[in-house]
Amino acid sequence: MNTNSSIKFWAEDDRPREKLMQKGRSALSDAELLAILLGTGTKTKSAVELARDVLRLGNNSLHQLGKLNCKEFQQIKGIGEAKAINIMAALELGRRRNELEEAPPEKITSSKAAYRLLSPYFQDLAHEEFRIIALNRANHVLGTPLISQGGVTGTVADGKIIFKTLIQMNACACILAHNHPSGQLKPSDADIKLTKKLRSFGELVEINILDHLILTDHGYFSFSDEGIG
Repeated sequence: MNTNSSIKFWAEDDRPREKLMQKGRSALSDAELLAILLGTGTKTKSAVELARDVLRLGNNSLHQLGKLNCKEFQQIKGIGEAKAINIMAALELGRRRNELEEAPPEKITSSKAAYRLLSPYFQDLAHEEFRIIALNRANHVLGTPLISQGGVTGTVADGKIIFKTLIQMNACACILAHNHPSGQLKPSDADIKLTKKLRSFGELVEINILDHLILTDHGYFSFSDEGIG
């Protein structure tokens, strides 16, 4: 064992736990914070070095790490089931904290407000989902029901299910939303055709389709803001 790589042989300022106590949590790098979660390294790597391996698995992106499962973390030598579960639990707590900090608005007045409400549902998904925001006459939120789940490249949004759901909720308006796991914000031709079709039918039953949002982990596209559909 290379004793120089073991945390206990580091200068006290460089040990993650001591560093956090002395300098505060913001002074630690992602690898150092992750090392505290891991607790120990391996015979040849310190906990910090092992943490760097974990970060590289997610291309040094915490968003990407949040999408990995237990078996994927265990691809790294030194990461067993217990360590993998610790990492996944910490990432989920972070996601939930973010969801609480971004309190859902009671009334939707813009595409940004709709995005804030919807983003926690779509964050870190590796497959497509289609949701709606059901609104009353004053644009207060009645609910955000899930309409369908699909694969990596698409999901089916059945207009009959969408409007049946809206009618059962006594909704007067609706915002459509789905995610693109690829990170591509540009709507497809199918997205545009679907939006036009649902808006036309909405006019017949007096339920206005106010917008259609495409969400990724890093932003959103609004059909209404861009004058599409």
